[in-house]
Amino acid sequence: MSGQTPFHDRTDAGERLAAELRERDVEADLVLAIPRGGLPLGRPVADELGVPLDVVVAKKIGAPGNPEYAIGAVASDGSVWRNEEAFRRRPVDEEYFRRKRDEEAENARRKAERYREGGPEPEVAGKRVVLVDDGVATGSTARACIEQLHNAGAERIVLAVPVGPPETIEELAKITDEVVCLERPGYFTGVGGFYRRFDQVSDEEAIAYLE
Repeated sequence: MSGQTPFHDRTDAGERLAAELRERDVEADLVLAIPRGGLPLGRPVADELGVPLDVVVAKKIGAPGNPEYAIGAVASDGSVWRNEEAFRRRPVDEEYFRRKRDEEAENARRKAERYREGGPEPEVAGKRVVLVDDGVATGSTARACIEQLHNAGAERIVLAVPVGPPETIEELAKITDEVVCLERPGYFTGVGGFYRRFDQVSDEEAIAYLE
């Protein structure tokens, strides 16, 4: 990165991501952004590709006593990703995992409904989908979203993010058809460190990108 923060803000990152997708001749039928932070990027990507923008929502499943540590993630349709490494490192009560999975799946479902303002889910079966977020660290929510798209019958899944650590990008490449990632720094402390401006995105601001 030559000592410089690569992205001014999410809109800048989205425009650069859109340009890279166009340069690679990526074709899509639908762009799905992971809210909230993915929507400011999803808008320029969808506009560049000339396709509709919608959302796919997942929630992290935090470890007992350490909610910031993801032992899994679940999407709004119940598609789940389990962090098997976390389960190997320390025993996790399966009943706890099932309970949190169900709680977070319901939270994700409600959030998706709110963002769509009661509208229908997009048809994914047989579609070429570009999945967009503002970056990945462990990739927990992205993995659950990808699982949902596989379960929904997507023909092709391209994950597009501005930044992520190499090991996470390599793992995500195994469960998608293609990953487009602009920056893969060896030293990674968090997604926000690669933006000069990384303000919190409110639900209202995020929903406006869908209009």
